[in-house]
Amino acid sequence: MNNQYSFSEFIKTVYSLAMTRLTIPQARLIRRPVYVRGAKSLAGCKRLTTGRFCRFDLEGRKKTLWIGDDCEFGDMAHIVAHERVEIGDHALLASKVFISDTSHGNYKSGDQSYAEEPPKKRRLVTEPVKIGRNVWIGENVVVLAGARIGDGCVIGANSVVAGEILPGRMAAGTPARVIKRYDSKAGLWVTDNK
Repeated sequence: MNNQYSFSEFIKTVYSLAMTRLTIPQARLIRRPVYVRGAKSLAGCKRLTTGRFCRFDLEGRKKTLWIGDDCEFGDMAHIVAHERVEIGDHALLASKVFISDTSHGNYKSGDQSYAEEPPKKRRLVTEPVKIGRNVWIGENVVVLAGARIGDGCVIGANSVVAGEILPGRMAAGTPARVIKRYDSKAGLWVTDNK
C-alpha cells in the first residue's frame, strides 16, 4: 500500500503547516480550510492535529474551549463552546463529530422556551461539556450540552451522548448507552451482565 501524498496534497499540507505556525504555533498541524469564530476563546492545543473543514464557534472574550495535549480531530469536526468545553489529552475524534455546550432554548425545567417562538430567537442556554483523557469518539457522534465522558472511553459511531459516561466504558446508540467496560485486571473490554 502506498501512503505517499500526491504532489497537490503535499503542497496543501505544507501550506497548512506554515499557516499553523503563524496562527496556532503550539499545534502540530491544522489542515486548511478551518473556521474559527472567537479565536481568543481557544486554549491549550499543544500538538493538536486536525483534518480539513473543522469549525470552532466560540464565545470570543474568555477561554471557553480547552483542548489537551496530542489531540487529533478528523475532517469536519465542529465544536461550539460558549461556556466551557474541555477535551482531555490524547483524545481522538473521527470525522464529522459535533460537540456543543449550547442549545437554542431551554427544554428541561423552569422558564422553558415556547414552540411558537422561532428557534433562532430563543435564548442560548449553556451547560459545560467535559471529555476525559484517552477518549476515542467515532464518526458522526453528537455530544450534547452537559455531557461528561470519562477517561479512556470509546464512543461508537453515530451515537448521541447526552449524559455521563463513566471512565473506561464503551458506549453506543441514541442516546448512548454503555455496552462494555474495561476490566484493568484482565486487560479486556468486557460486557456487564448486570
